[in-house]
Amino acid sequence: MKFRQFIILALRNILRNRMRSLLTMLGIIIGLASVISLIALGKGSQADIEEKISTLGTNLIMVKPGSTQTHGVRGGAGTRSCLTMEDVTAISRLARKVLHVSPLIRVSGQVIAGNANWNTSIEGVDITYPMIRNYEIAQGAFFTPRDMKVKAKVAVLGQTVVDELFPGLNPVGTRIRIGAIPFDVIGVLAEKGQSAMGNDQDDLIFVPSTTALYRMGDGETVHDIMASAVSKSAIDQAQDEIAAILRSTHGLGADDEDDFEIRNQTEIVSTATQVTTTLTLLLSAVAGVSLLVGGIGVMNIMLVSVTERTREIGILIAIGARSSDILVQFLIEAVILSLSGGVIGILAGVGIALGLGAAMDTQVIFEPFTMLLSVGFTAIVGIFFGYYPAKKASMLNAIDAMRYE
Repeated sequence: MKFRQFIILALRNILRNRMRSLLTMLGIIIGLASVISLIALGKGSQADIEEKISTLGTNLIMVKPGSTQTHGVRGGAGTRSCLTMEDVTAISRLARKVLHVSPLIRVSGQVIAGNANWNTSIEGVDITYPMIRNYEIAQGAFFTPRDMKVKAKVAVLGQTVVDELFPGLNPVGTRIRIGAIPFDVIGVLAEKGQSAMGNDQDDLIFVPSTTALYRMGDGETVHDIMASAVSKSAIDQAQDEIAAILRSTHGLGADDEDDFEIRNQTEIVSTATQVTTTLTLLLSAVAGVSLLVGGIGVMNIMLVSVTERTREIGILIAIGARSSDILVQFLIEAVILSLSGGVIGILAGVGIALGLGAAMDTQVIFEPFTMLLSVGFTAIVGIFFGYYPAKKASMLNAIDAMRYE
């Protein structure tokens, strides 16, 4: 009953000065709303990035040529031509943790279909490439082993290329020219949209890697090797296997540096989300300062309240209230102020996050644990910043307090 009376008295005193109480809570409301909305938007942005990166492929591993070095001057990544079809065959045959592997051969040439033409990315790949990169066929079919064997002049188009060359039509069964070479269109890829890096994943044409290498390329150079591990947990092992196989096929000694680079999907996700995570932490730290300011506001208003209610405190002590009762009474008022600001701040943060998420077309992810932790933190703020005023009130002398004007 006594605790219930404490709460009733605390609410009565808070409601007696509604505007002052609201202004006192404002710092906590702003701080908590900022924390909740920023964390929700940050988590949502990370989820968006991870989803977009997942479209690159399943358990993806990318092998790129290393850089050249001439008289101490190093070129960029990929400037060295060191990857071959023999490397692809060796990885496919020897790497136990690799599920699929495919060469990637880039060729150039204007694409022509009737009176329309388009400049796009033309890539020579193996029949396993759709499994590695999570591409699906919307119309027609992908290459067959026979197409690879006979170096068939067949092509599978991305949706952007279809929209540019065959707007509103099904191109399967038609013929296009890449440069001077005619190709039969046998399939259309399902739309994937933009990658996390902003690249249009539908603006491309796939042709058999053997066709690209021997009919359109130099017959030797493989620009990249794309592979997928048997599972997400096996990515590092698959990467180590690939590195060991390539060092062997390239005849590198123990002291020689790799002439290739290997990257995996996990590294891409980590790099892409690092900036978002850092910004979220920095902005949350700034929001935390608002909570600190809010706590100081609670202390300030409680000190004012103690001064205003000095005679009331004296009367309470005179009629039998103990110092501990006065201490608890003022602490409860401080905690209620903080918790009320916390609850309003959480509701405001949820509303702000949902509004910004809709405006920016990004996911918003709320974590219940974060909200509960925030409420607990506001209670701690109330106790921490309310203790000194409460202690000061509890130590007043009854006679002096009743004489106070």
